[in-house]
Amino acid sequence: MRYAYAITGALLLGGTAIAVTTSSNVGAQTAQNEGLTAAAPAGAPASLADMVEKLQPAVVNISTKQRVKVQNPFAGTPFGDLFGQGQQGGQPQTRQAQSLGSGFLISADGYIVTNNHVVSAGAEGASVDSITVTMTDKQEFPAKLIGRDAATDLAVLKIESPKPLPFVKFGDSTKSRVGDWVVAIGNPFALSGTVTAGIISALHRGTGGSYDKFIQTDASINQGNSGGPMFDMRGNVIGINSQILSPSGGNVGIGFAIPSEQAAPIVDTLRKGQAIKRGYLGVQISPLGEDLADSLGLAKNRGEFVQGVEPGKGAEKAGIKAGDVIVSVAGQEVTADQNLSSIVANQNIGARVPIVLIRNGQRQTVTAIVGERPSEDELNNFAQPQGDEDFSQQDQNPGQATQQALGISAIPLTPGIIRQLGVAADTKGVVITAVDGSTDAGAKGLRRGDVIISANNRPVATQAELDAQAKAVAAQGRNAILLQVLRRGQPAIFLPIRLRDK
Repeated sequence: MRYAYAITGALLLGGTAIAVTTSSNVGAQTAQNEGLTAAAPAGAPASLADMVEKLQPAVVNISTKQRVKVQNPFAGTPFGDLFGQGQQGGQPQTRQAQSLGSGFLISADGYIVTNNHVVSAGAEGASVDSITVTMTDKQEFPAKLIGRDAATDLAVLKIESPKPLPFVKFGDSTKSRVGDWVVAIGNPFALSGTVTAGIISALHRGTGGSYDKFIQTDASINQGNSGGPMFDMRGNVIGINSQILSPSGGNVGIGFAIPSEQAAPIVDTLRKGQAIKRGYLGVQISPLGEDLADSLGLAKNRGEFVQGVEPGKGAEKAGIKAGDVIVSVAGQEVTADQNLSSIVANQNIGARVPIVLIRNGQRQTVTAIVGERPSEDELNNFAQPQGDEDFSQQDQNPGQATQQALGISAIPLTPGIIRQLGVAADTKGVVITAVDGSTDAGAKGLRRGDVIISANNRPVATQAELDAQAKAVAAQGRNAILLQVLRRGQPAIFLPIRLRDK
């Protein structure tokens, strides 16, 4: 499959000169724009041309040729031949595809940095046959993939040249500030050597990944800019353009770059042909958002909540438990800008690190030994699975849920219900029989058959105990209660539920 991009622009300039006189001396009049010189914004050069002229030769275009297997949707029908020859018996057909992106040289001997997604297969079943690097002078070189790191979307390539190549160096993104001027160079929509400029709009911006610490910018970044450099006003690479946020697929002034402080050590490791190793504690975590923080009586976005602890890993050995809130690791505060995963990932494997946590409102410190992060497949086995449940208990009137403070009706667990639900025989708690869909409990997905093990960090065995904890939370001036919920086939999780408005 081939993609073609075309941009057509027309700039029409026209008008009529109008002379406005205030006196009879017409010859003294001058054009409004005669002799003007624009002053540069504070901190910005009058022109970027000299800097760009030196930087552009180090920025390259990267293209891949891929093979994609395409199944004939009409196989076995009278229209089967319309899809192409060689599709006998519904066998998939191989077609070619291309991808385009940007990159930049970091050494005179041909090492290049780009995004992992630029040099990866673009579809399921596709494979990359070749990678080609094109310089600004149109020279083309076959490139070899040296290493990649999918977690941070970074890759390192190598090309061979008989003569030294132009290159650029990483700068220090930790010194960047919101409002600083930046320049992006890349190949958007296959338009090579495109230069855009803007300012840093935000720092440490997350977009959902475990290690996100993006620099956000309003410099125009579009498809094809991925992997290109973001320069500061000294010409140093402080970011690698990686993502855009756009409902239309084009630039709307929100682009993201991987900061050099994060990229440089990973690039250095990949360049050596080594695998990226990250620290790991073995905890399943949730951000401490408003509802969860309110249910615990804590400040939001200060720390992360432990949903579960993996057996045998560093967190369990250190005594960390589900329900704890980890607020710092090795002296670094856990915040929305610096999440737990990124802090732990940067710790040395085998290091002993102090961890400050809050348990039942009390701060305490434990020491954990950092392990090595497993593969993504292994991590998926620890992640919370998705499942469905059909609870057939019929003894409760669903209408009673509307009378409860949480919009939840529940009954005590019995041996018969435990067998029916398929949970552990020693499970203690109450089973939900009805949920008022208009409440926060309904909005967050609680349903019949879910088992509430605890409320407000207190075990509950009856509806009365559940309601009593809801009243206790309300009396403390909190608007949410923390429930520990178990669903068949899934580990127990903590869920903050807002109280019904009175």
